[in-house]
Amino acid sequence: MAFLRSIVFSTVLLCLLHSAFCFYLPGVAPQDFVKGEVLEVKVNKLTSIKTQLPYSYYSLPYPAPKKIQDSAENLGEVLRGDRIENSLYVFKMREPQMCNIVGKVKLDAKNAKEFKEKINDEYRVNMILDNLPLVVPIKRNDQDSTVYQLGFHVGLKGQYSGSKEEKYFIHNHLAFTVKFHRDVQTESARIVGFEVKPFSVKHELDGKWDEQKTRLTTCDPHAKHTVMNNNSPQEVEENKEIIFTYDVDFQESDVKWASRWDAYLLMNDDQIHWFSIVNSLMIVLFLSGMVAMIMLRTLYRDIAKYNELETQEEAQEETGWKLVHGDVFRPPVNSDLLCVYVGTGVQFFGMILVTMIFAILGFLSPSNRGGLMTAMLLVWVFMGLFAGYSSTRLYKMFKGSEWKKIALKTATLFPAIVSVIFFILNALIWGQKSSGAVPFGTMFALIFLWFGISVPLVFVGSYIGFRKPAIENPVKTNKIPRQIPEQAWYMNPAFSVLIGGILPFGAVFIELFFILTSIWLNQFYYIFGFLFLVFIILVVTCAEITIVLCYFQLCSEDYLWWWRSYLTSGSSALYLFLYATFYFFTKLEITKLVSAIFYFGYMLIASYAFFVVTGTIGFYACFWFTRLIYSSVKID
Repeated sequence: MAFLRSIVFSTVLLCLLHSAFCFYLPGVAPQDFVKGEVLEVKVNKLTSIKTQLPYSYYSLPYPAPKKIQDSAENLGEVLRGDRIENSLYVFKMREPQMCNIVGKVKLDAKNAKEFKEKINDEYRVNMILDNLPLVVPIKRNDQDSTVYQLGFHVGLKGQYSGSKEEKYFIHNHLAFTVKFHRDVQTESARIVGFEVKPFSVKHELDGKWDEQKTRLTTCDPHAKHTVMNNNSPQEVEENKEIIFTYDVDFQESDVKWASRWDAYLLMNDDQIHWFSIVNSLMIVLFLSGMVAMIMLRTLYRDIAKYNELETQEEAQEETGWKLVHGDVFRPPVNSDLLCVYVGTGVQFFGMILVTMIFAILGFLSPSNRGGLMTAMLLVWVFMGLFAGYSSTRLYKMFKGSEWKKIALKTATLFPAIVSVIFFILNALIWGQKSSGAVPFGTMFALIFLWFGISVPLVFVGSYIGFRKPAIENPVKTNKIPRQIPEQAWYMNPAFSVLIGGILPFGAVFIELFFILTSIWLNQFYYIFGFLFLVFIILVVTCAEITIVLCYFQLCSEDYLWWWRSYLTSGSSALYLFLYATFYFFTKLEITKLVSAIFYFGYMLIASYAFFVVTGTIGFYACFWFTRLIYSSVKID
């Protein structure tokens, strides 16, 4: 495993970081529209940061086309709960429309209750036009700038007309604004913005209802009268008739198509984000440099001292880490399980590295909905080859002979644990009739990826790894284990492991805040250049802190370093889960039990994966370190 090469590697990272912000590959090809061309608005899921349970748009009794058609979805979109469908909102390019009637709905008791529940849980409606999500522009009070809220709220609740009773009102009139960038030569245009301002209006009919000829007194295109405020809102109540309408306006924009996502990706606290990341980067690099310098100086002095003693004629008593050279490579307890976890960690490490490279290049930008999750799943599956190879190579070094058993455990242990948690969560979501529940067809696809591709690749990797010559240890192992002396309190395994996880977690917890915000507060995450840099810092920190604690452990004549090296850096996952718990109670407003279980279930999976990755990094760092130091001294 490669370590940071100081100035050279830092320069390369900064170049990658710079390119990550200057180079952008959109998720779809640009589409030109001529004047009068039909634009079809698609509806997506209803989302709420209070429940975290998505629902399809037509789970509420909104006016619907005669035939509802689902758009093609990738695996990542399905797992995210996206349900993209056609709608009755149809525009014509660069032709403004006023007071178009979508349809009329009469609420019964059930429908009224469903609308009230969604309004109470602050659900938002998400729509898409030319792959751009619908946003509500909100002016900042303290600054002359605009932030964008994804989707518009189903409705609002509050008191009206002096009534002390709290009532529910629905947003039934939408004032759309489509921004376009025009090509002067061809007169065609590309869509660069899709905004809306929602209103709640109690529409009044001018005569009787007729789907073709109905006119409204509250919104009449002939009289050039449209909705400007919510003075007479539409209440949600049983037996109430709700008329849905919309306006659409077109605005020419100087923003080019390649930059149309820039406004969507602005984060509310971007200055804090930049400052925190740079601050964390400097602190961790400084600590890592100090650790590396101390280790190099101390080891150089120890090795020189021991080699000097070997040249003397009189026998000298061995002390410190050299004293346990006959036991340091003795196979650990539950060595098979360690091999399995190391192989799984290599699989995860490869997945993260490859996915992050694609993300930096722009292939997994937010415009490519579901692309990130799809890429992670596919790369995970194909990295099974390296998982099998790594676990079996280590297994053969421990004198193991049943490589097929190790291959099977490597291919099934981690996915099986995750699958059990996933199926329990999916059953709960299914019980809530949420679109976030994974359909049976997608379940079958996931099982096929696991058993049809990942498992065979793990076996192929294991076969290749087992055929390789066994890794030779630099020193021989004694037949009789040496007794470990009583350890000081600060060298207690539990204390040492818990201390070791603090620094790696400290390297990522600031970036973790923004990742959790993007996932659970419905925001975009796009700064993959920073994320890659933080990942490199995490790798270096895990490696160095584990090496330091391993060195102190060997100096105290405790040679049981195999599992402790894995757990030392892996314990950072415990702090990650504790931070996720803190985030839940301080940043989220989740009140439903199912939503809380959903949150902690997925954060448990994330923490488990983090444990596997960081533990493997720490293990390989110590593995390299112990082989290096024991091959550098003269031992009889």
